[in-house]
Amino acid sequence: MRKLTYFVAVSIDGFIGGPDGDGRFFTEYVDEEFLEYLKAEFPETMPTHGRRMLGIDDLENRQFDTVVQGRASYDLALEIDVTSPYAHLRQYVASRTVEKSPDPAVEIISEDLTGRIRALKEEEGPLGVYLCGGSRLAGELVDEIDELVLKTYPLVLGSGMPLFASGFGFRRFALESVRTFGNGAVVSRYSRTR
Repeated sequence: MRKLTYFVAVSIDGFIGGPDGDGRFFTEYVDEEFLEYLKAEFPETMPTHGRRMLGIDDLENRQFDTVVQGRASYDLALEIDVTSPYAHLRQYVASRTVEKSPDPAVEIISEDLTGRIRALKEEEGPLGVYLCGGSRLAGELVDEIDELVLKTYPLVLGSGMPLFASGFGFRRFALESVRTFGNGAVVSRYSRTR
């Protein structure tokens, strides 16, 4: 069975974006050391247009062949006229408000999100499913998430969009690895304990 991995940038106090959901300020921590790590371990998590700008569009997918993101995350790409932000992956956008995809490479999931995610996880193959964000989507899928990869940056936001927008409940994860960077960032990888 394939894994659903929530790979996300987060502040020390557990926010993935400001009150408006925007988390682009995290990119200031993508220095040379951190970029080399992303290229080596998670190249497919960088949007296609960013990979092209960096001249690394030819890197093979290492962890994921599919991405699922929420409408608000997808809107960030649409704001810059990018309709297929992860063209190197199979792309899904979970939304109850978007009726038709603006790009044939992006499929909208408007019903039975959990069922669709379970079907994706049941597919054969060595690569997993990248849960790109956001908070409400992660909250809705919290019981389907098999792995967390948290890129924690040395910032305290005080308020904003939480890592998970969901009700109270214990979900246990085991720490698998930790990588620290000179800029103060930490990447922690956790697997679900069942």
